[in-house]
Amino acid sequence: MNRLILWMWGTFVGIGGTALLLTSQVAVAVLLGALAAAAIFGATQRISAQWKRRADAFAAAAHGLALDPGVDVGPGEDPIPLAREVSQAAALARENAHDLSVLRAVIDGMAEGVWITSIDGTVNEHNSALKELLYTAQALVGHRPRDLFPNGDALQDATDKACRDGIASRVELNVEGVKPTALSVHVSPLGRELGGSSAVFFDVTELRRLEKVRKDFVANVSHELRTPITAIRGYAETLQSGALSDPATATRMVDIIHRQSERLSELVEDLLELSRIEARQLQLEEHPVGVLEATQRAFEAVRPRSAPRDISLVAEVTAELRVLADRRALEQILLNLVDNAVKYTPAGGQVTVTAEGGGETVVIRVKDDGPGIEARHLSRVFERFYRVDKGRSREMGGTGLGLSIVKNLANGMKGDARAESTPGRGSTFIVELPVAPAGAER
Repeated sequence: MNRLILWMWGTFVGIGGTALLLTSQVAVAVLLGALAAAAIFGATQRISAQWKRRADAFAAAAHGLALDPGVDVGPGEDPIPLAREVSQAAALARENAHDLSVLRAVIDGMAEGVWITSIDGTVNEHNSALKELLYTAQALVGHRPRDLFPNGDALQDATDKACRDGIASRVELNVEGVKPTALSVHVSPLGRELGGSSAVFFDVTELRRLEKVRKDFVANVSHELRTPITAIRGYAETLQSGALSDPATATRMVDIIHRQSERLSELVEDLLELSRIEARQLQLEEHPVGVLEATQRAFEAVRPRSAPRDISLVAEVTAELRVLADRRALEQILLNLVDNAVKYTPAGGQVTVTAEGGGETVVIRVKDDGPGIEARHLSRVFERFYRVDKGRSREMGGTGLGLSIVKNLANGMKGDARAESTPGRGSTFIVELPVAPAGAER
């Protein structure tokens, strides 16, 4: 019994000891687990905070905010190398973005048109000046040159050559429409890395017009000079060949030579005058000038030609009306217009000069009783050497430069000149000049 009791007690103690031992191990394990969890949690928190600061640093750099390259993730910790690199990259990106913005502003501010195409020649971008230059509301992006211009084959070929072969070229393009324009286009490759091409459009409309005017001027001057020179040379050779022995014939030929030499002299003088005006070498001094006084001077100069044909010269101008103009230039304008009117007015007709003030300008009209001018000629009568009736104009001795001088002088005094006419009912040439200020001295 005692042995049983002792055995039971021993067993109980053994079981209790074992249980106690097991309980202690579990406790230790639990404690160690708790400590490990705490350590892991703390490390996780530190890593999380570290990466959060890194993320904040990256976000700040990405948004272009100032970031110290040596920023720390925490007190006493090493700098973030990646954050420093991102900050430097962001600074470089901001610098590049600024440069691109400046370049965009410069290109948009250019007077010339610019476009960029992809490798297949399709327009990707263009500046605002190009739309104004082409004077069109049509979309350019997404189209090829051949699609945009009816005569754009040359531009398409130049674009393909730049994209495919890397060869730059220049082509001329005439754009028809509301505002016909002549364009010189320089097409260049963008390079292998970028691909595509760029094109710069230059407006050469005025340059081409001036070139045509120059060519026409040279041709017209040559033609106008040829006539009197040929006549003078021909009659001089005839005289040398024996016509001097015939007094009547010699006298007639000498008269013709004299008339042709006078015409040649007038032509040269008008050319020099027009050249000085257009080159701005003629100094125009603007002063109050009486229109009636200038008209009377013009009448005096042409009366020897008007009186034999019984042509009346009438001035319907008040003595008080004055314009702000150069005195010599105004007299030249009126002389040219009145002389021209006398040439085309039939015998017994009348040339009338009227003037009236209206607001800031004075309108001067010179009207004749001549055959008139068809409407299709009115816009061109002020061009150099332009003649409505070439045969009749030369017969009357005109140089073809008088009206051009009138136009240029009027423009030089901040005015303008134009013509109105009805065939069979005479012509009226109109000059508008600034009115002289009230109270201004002569």
